[in-house]
Amino acid sequence: MTPWVKRLIMANVAMFFVSMVFPMVTRVLWLVPILIPLRPWSIITYMFLHAGLMHILFNMLALFFFGPRLELRLGSRHFLWLYFVSGIMAALVSLPFTPRTAIVGASGAVFGVLLAYARYWPRDLIYIWGILPIQARWLVIIMTGLSLWAGLGGAGGGVAHFAHLGGFLGGGLYLMWMEWRSPARRFKAKAAPRSRASSVADLQRWKNINREAMHEVNRDELDRILDKISAKGIASLTPDEKAFLERFSSR
Repeated sequence: MTPWVKRLIMANVAMFFVSMVFPMVTRVLWLVPILIPLRPWSIITYMFLHAGLMHILFNMLALFFFGPRLELRLGSRHFLWLYFVSGIMAALVSLPFTPRTAIVGASGAVFGVLLAYARYWPRDLIYIWGILPIQARWLVIIMTGLSLWAGLGGAGGGVAHFAHLGGFLGGGLYLMWMEWRSPARRFKAKAAPRSRASSVADLQRWKNINREAMHEVNRDELDRILDKISAKGIASLTPDEKAFLERFSSR
């Protein structure tokens, strides 16, 4: 596991056992949306509480499967911000729909992680219950539709469906902001007037990236992008691919 995925899982598991031994902790830390002005800490602390064993199990399994590759892709700082922005947005979106309902769980934050995973690896197959294959992008679309249907009265079950949608929204907004200010955007803005010599210099800098210091997944991605440049040229790179190269060449 990557550093922050491991720490988040450990923190959630630790708080699960603490809340079982000291139930009052849950009442102090859970989220009641209408009380956010009086209990501002709750928009963070509710993410580390869970309503039962299956609740924490599914959230932590999702974080375990989707989190590490995403943390490697974004970097630990952006991954952590994405996680908490998604969880906070989940809390805020719950305000008009379930203002007086106590909410616990990392689901909103994990939904943001899932959205980001589907953004970068949309065609990856995810096996529901280890049996039914579905592409990541379709899983997000289906879960969005189900959450809307259930949140508008299609199903109950004591689930904060709009918090899940808020997690998707928070994750999406953070990715948009991150990519808007990414090195690739600045690269694109400067690309037109740059000389061929500058492009050659960029390519040499990218080829000098220290592969041995990279995780295996990132090494594979680096090789793929460099092969693409060899076959089609620098102009064929997407903004995400340029951002990837810039991030690692600046280390």
